[in-house]
Amino acid sequence: MEKVAFIINPFSAKKKYQPFLNELKKKVDNALYYVSDSIQGTDNFIQNHFNDIDVFVAIGGDGTISTIARNLIDTDKILAIFPAGSGNGFSNETKFSHNLDELLKKIEVRKFRKVDTFTVNGKLSINVSGTGFDGKVVKEFEKTDRGFKNYIKVSIKTFINYKPIKVKFLEDEYKKYNGRYLMVSIANTRQFGNNAYIAPQARKSDGLVDVVLVKKFPFFYSLLFAYRMFTKKLKADDYITYLPVSEIKFEVNTKNWHLDGEFNTIESPIHVKVLPDSLNILM
Repeated sequence: MEKVAFIINPFSAKKKYQPFLNELKKKVDNALYYVSDSIQGTDNFIQNHFNDIDVFVAIGGDGTISTIARNLIDTDKILAIFPAGSGNGFSNETKFSHNLDELLKKIEVRKFRKVDTFTVNGKLSINVSGTGFDGKVVKEFEKTDRGFKNYIKVSIKTFINYKPIKVKFLEDEYKKYNGRYLMVSIANTRQFGNNAYIAPQARKSDGLVDVVLVKKFPFFYSLLFAYRMFTKKLKADDYITYLPVSEIKFEVNTKNWHLDGEFNTIESPIHVKVLPDSLNILM
């Protein structure tokens, strides 16, 4: 395939990238691919091939996709995805499957659409990022072998003893929402991954993100919360508030964040800003 590069994260999906690579070599003659050994290595590969490549294919999870995407923001380059992560939230929302033949057909046609991304203190996010409970969960989750079951185990263990974070908004129109929260999620799309829909009304091409404020809730509510989240029925109530914004600033008394499922340390004050139509996604 001319002007196409495949970037593989070997640490995604429990390092099961070799079957993909074997299939790619059988179906694409002289495929240009790179098995990444680091974020810097990925950045270098993209920059070295930037002028010769039209489509960059991410083989990995949301973190891998985000790493590649940050090199393609506001350019004419196209991002394609072969899902190989533990949650695959962004690839689910952009309708990429585990079928290589289907992906190769899409690449041949090369239709694309523009989607929004956003930044948290200048750091790019494509899907869902957050602080508080989910930031802590991701930090602990990265110590495991990943996988959905381990994510649930870590979530339950963290929830039991987790103390709410304190959030203070810096703009007058949002100060009424100051308070303590279990977590704050910034949602460009509807789901974390694994079909867990934290913001069912979020849209990736509307110039907005949903700031989701979740108060710590009693145990009896947790089952309802989980049911609604996995059935796309989560909505505003006594424990959940949705703020659709294009930009927002706030302070929070924790540095623990996750950006697209990858743990990050980010200092307050926090500045979230949407980058409208900033990324080309293969259709």
